[in-house]
Amino acid sequence: MRKGADIRILMTTDTVGGVWTYSCALAASLAASGAEVTLATMGPPANADQREMLRGSRVRLIETDLALEWQDPEGRDLPHAERTLAGLEARLRPDIVHLNSFREATLPWRAPTVLVAHSCVNSWALACRDTTWLGEPRWTQYTERVAAALNSTEAWVCPSQSFHDDIVEIYHPRSLGTVIWNGIAAGALPNRKRELIFAAGRLWDRAKNIEALAAAAPGLDWPAQIAGPADGNLPAGVTWVGSLPHDALRGRLQHASIFVSPALYEPFGLSVLEAAAAGCALVLSVIPTFRELWSGAARFFDPSDSQALRRILLELCADDRERTRLQRAAYEHSLSYSLARTTSAYQKLYEGLLASRRTAREVEQIEVRA
Repeated sequence: MRKGADIRILMTTDTVGGVWTYSCALAASLAASGAEVTLATMGPPANADQREMLRGSRVRLIETDLALEWQDPEGRDLPHAERTLAGLEARLRPDIVHLNSFREATLPWRAPTVLVAHSCVNSWALACRDTTWLGEPRWTQYTERVAAALNSTEAWVCPSQSFHDDIVEIYHPRSLGTVIWNGIAAGALPNRKRELIFAAGRLWDRAKNIEALAAAAPGLDWPAQIAGPADGNLPAGVTWVGSLPHDALRGRLQHASIFVSPALYEPFGLSVLEAAAAGCALVLSVIPTFRELWSGAARFFDPSDSQALRRILLELCADDRERTRLQRAAYEHSLSYSLARTTSAYQKLYEGLLASRRTAREVEQIEVRA
């Protein structure tokens, strides 16, 4: 078995939302450090812009036709997933299986597994105060499978302490998880900013709460732009720029002076980190995750109070000194969430699991000889 960075990793991912961004960055960083990484997708195939995010890396991409777990709460696709993923493991012989969704952790893997909890339906519903449908049989089955997954894997990880605590409270796993912050590669602080307020999020996702910015934006001195997929019902008062390739999104953040996230629910918030790394002044909803990750480097507001958001935006548009202070604070704080730090934390976790597996086998051999 390989040791250190020179290991084989099979990592699952999906192309919907920030999990793809996280997976591409981490997989490429692990590959650059000497690991052999295969990225296997669930759900829709990667589009051309998403594939571009892996260009130049040594990551192998394999696309499957497996269902996303939140689109298949009854687990009807699970037997197909077991056959497909067992075939991949037999062919690739990974030393570590890194899972970015819950369902697959219940499968009979040979290699040690790491489960990363990026989000879950129950915590989303609780944060959005929309829980009436959770009692339906299919979502009861989903909840049981998530709990089983947390108890099946050798290690589980959350990207923030706040979300870790939510997972513990909802599912009561037998073992405590590990918190590993997400990270991105650091860039230089932009020299020039434009009079622009920017946000990113799916309009149809209640958790993103984009309507709070749409309600606050009319009459502001600066334009407000929002990037992300829409469902056709676009709010007035803001400019919707649609779904952008990752490089184009980062380019917008380089120009924007202020970044707003009115989210009701964020287990981490990669878009906030990318905005901070681009030197945007952060205006964030006062939810536990953002308080944990960005205290001292952002302005906070009640996500149900669009007038409070409006007052903060009016102030920052007019106050060059405070806006510049917040931009600098956000950028400097973003350096705490480096991709190198994230990669190192996962490497240590992998190495610990491999060492434990070796020790267990050595003990078994001694017992057999005895």
